[in-house]
Amino acid sequence: MAGAAIAIAAGLSSPAAAQSAGRMAAAADAQTNFARDRNVSVMQRPRDGYQAVGLRMGSFMAYPKLSLGVEHNDNIYATDGGETDDLIWRVAPEISISSDWSRHALNAYARSSILRYQDFDTENSEDLSVGAAAQIDIQRNSFITLGFDWADLVEPRTSPNAVVGAVEPTEYETTAARAAVSHELNRLRLSGGYAFKSFDYEDGRNLGGGIIAQQYRDRDEHVVTARADYAVSPATAIFLEVSRNVRDYRLARPAVTLVRDSEGTQALVGSNFELGATARGEIAVGYLSQEYDDPTLGDIDGFGARAQVEWFPTQLTTVTFTGSRTIEESASPGSAGYTSANLGVKVDHELMRNVILTGNVSTGKDDYQGITREDDRFNAGVGATYLLNRNVGVTVAYSHMDMDSSGFGGQDFKVNKVGATVALQF
Repeated sequence: MAGAAIAIAAGLSSPAAAQSAGRMAAAADAQTNFARDRNVSVMQRPRDGYQAVGLRMGSFMAYPKLSLGVEHNDNIYATDGGETDDLIWRVAPEISISSDWSRHALNAYARSSILRYQDFDTENSEDLSVGAAAQIDIQRNSFITLGFDWADLVEPRTSPNAVVGAVEPTEYETTAARAAVSHELNRLRLSGGYAFKSFDYEDGRNLGGGIIAQQYRDRDEHVVTARADYAVSPATAIFLEVSRNVRDYRLARPAVTLVRDSEGTQALVGSNFELGATARGEIAVGYLSQEYDDPTLGDIDGFGARAQVEWFPTQLTTVTFTGSRTIEESASPGSAGYTSANLGVKVDHELMRNVILTGNVSTGKDDYQGITREDDRFNAGVGATYLLNRNVGVTVAYSHMDMDSSGFGGQDFKVNKVGATVALQF
């Protein structure tokens, strides 16, 4: 379903988010040295006759949408051996609302994803998320952005932190808030922000009815970021970005044996660029560290990286390269964190104006602190979207995931999914 959802989002999506993002970007990039808009990617390209009209509500536009899908999963529990397959039905209603102002911008959304398994109803789930974002234009190329999101979610069985042996997938809530400011002075752009996110997990149960504790994962995360960009030319900028995070868990001793509280730093230097009509993107490398309060835990530090580069071999094809190396939170006993290194490539091709083909391949490696566990991940997928008109689109997609875990706490598995989705929008 993930592949289908991505393709549908690209092909038959309401223009609310794109329009609003465009207005927000315009405030930052109009008549500046930081615009990277010579090209429009396949997924971003407007498609006359295939975009939602929307409903006008005064100075706002509303875009309702409903996706109906079916998927076959050959290993719904993500296990090694004794795989169980099932047919999964999905209903996903959503609505997005976007302002239509000449200055400032305000957006809001609400969406849900309801999954029903044909034979194994303990896997049934209902995801719900709502959020809003605003931009306040101070002056040309100076603005403040604010945002809030809340979600009630189910952790996938394929997650590296998924509970092995639980009767049902783990449910959790997230609440997030963020604020940022950006100001441009000729060739210099200064920006900074604060982000908050909380996680609340529900305990699970095993086959014998026993409780599988998960509330030890409840936490609050705070991140403060500062960044300075300097334009060495209208098409190239170099930057320095420094962020500081605090990860504060709610439970302490004696409720837990391992205190997972930590503080971390990430410092990156990089370049944001556009190479004519050929490529654009951002590449950054640097140093990252996470220091844990518990003396029994060793600190994590080392090389950090983040990259996303779009290559345009033709106007009808976009190739996107991504890469990262970060420190993530671990739910494995004996480990509070792990380094995650990832590389990926995605190809989007506009076969016809209303037919979009997508393919992706990615690989990753997770190295856990404190325990002898390493996870090697491989993902691949293909999809095709056919837009019948501005109200209806159909997507078919296939995805493959291969997890190879060595050491304590992980497990090997392979999962293949094939599905189809019909998206209806106004």
